[in-house]
Formats: sequence, structure tokens, C-alpha cells
Amino acid sequence: MQKTALSLAACLLAFAAGAQAQSLWKWRDASGQLHISDTAPPPGTPAKNIISGPGGGAAPVLSPKVDAPSAPASAGDSALDKKKKAIDKDKADQAAKEKADHDAAVAKNEAVRKDNCTRAQASLQALQSGQRMARFNDKGEREIMDDDARAAEMKRTQDAVASSCGPAPAGQ
Repeated sequence: MQKTALSLAACLLAFAAGAQAQSLWKWRDASGQLHISDTAPPPGTPAKNIISGPGGGAAPVLSPKVDAPSAPASAGDSALDKKKKAIDKDKADQAAKEKADHDAAVAKNEAVRKDNCTRAQASLQALQSGQRMARFNDKGEREIMDDDARAAEMKRTQDAVASSCGPAPAGQ
């Protein structure tokens, strides 16, 4: 029984090795290098350089399939160059537009800052003049400012002058 199992295993191993050997390709490339692979030699390999194929014999190598004639390289390159140039132009145009928008926003912000500065300076001047000033409360009633209210308003106006009339904040 043991002898039969051993001989059966040996037969299976020999059969598997034989099947594996039959599915291999052997060929020499243009430089004479021997190649053994389970895939066919590359297209264009001469039949005389194919030593064996699946099934034991030398098999002819099929030429590569040609779908359509290829366009000349210069025509493809020029189309590609045109696309690249168009993309680069679009990027440059977009960057120029963004810069113009940014510059317009900065100019507008600067104009608003100047206007705020002028108004804050005029208010501060009026507060420092000493003349009587009034403001409207929450009910819409007119109230004359006392010294404490005038001092608080002067402090707030000085802060507004400092922020509006000082150097422009970074990032503008």
C-alpha cells in the first residue's frame, strides 16, 4: 500500500513537471541572450531564434496587430504643443484676472480707509473743541454729553483714528 501511494505521487509529480515544461517558451533575443518564459517571445522575434514553445516545437510568432496608421510625430507634437500653450495661456489669463481683482479690492479698501480716517479726524476735532455736543439715546431722545461721556467718546474716536489713519494692515 505504501509503495503504491509513493509511486502514485511520483507519477503525479512527473506529470505536473512535464505539463509545466510544455507550457514554457524558449528563445534567443537579438543579442543572443537565452530567455525562458511562460509568455510568447516579443513580436518581431525571428522564427529561427525560437527554440521551443508550448507543445515542444518552435511556434511561429505572430506579428503585432496594426490598428491604424500612426500620425507623424511632428503632427502629434504640434497638437500637443497647441493644447499646452492654450492651457498655459488660460492659466496666465486667470492669474492676471485674479491680480487685477486683488488690486481693485486693495484700492477700494484703501479708499474706504481714507474716508474713515477723514471722518474720525473730524469727529475727534469736534470733540476736542469743547463745544457742547449731543447724541441720541436708545429711545431716540436727544441727550447732551457730559464730561464722562465726552471722554469715553473721545477715547473711542482716537482709537478709530489710529486704526484708520495708521499704516495699512499687512495682506492688503
